[in-house]
Amino acid sequence: MTEDRTETTPTASVGSLIGWLAAYTVVRLGLVVAIAAAIIGVGLLFGVKVPILIAAVFGVLIALPIGMVAFKGLRNKVNEQIAGVDAQRAARRDDLHARLRGDDE
Repeated sequence: MTEDRTETTPTASVGSLIGWLAAYTVVRLGLVVAIAAAIIGVGLLFGVKVPILIAAVFGVLIALPIGMVAFKGLRNKVNEQIAGVDAQRAARRDDLHARLRGDDE
């Protein structure tokens, strides 16, 4: 018995997943750094020295919701890549199980 399998994302591979995930991570970390730098800069404008650790913590807290909205397309691309890699992995696993059972295709 043969099944016709169509991949949801034909270009999904572990390498492309790593690339998209790295891009998403770099963009999110860049947003945190930019917000932390803005917090430090605004503090300096008002004559207040904001510690880097405090600015980084607030940068992370502020960047979380902003990044979810601002980088939705990139996040969706990462999710598509994950789904594609999972589908390929499931297909390989099913094929292996079929061969171990002795099913002929």
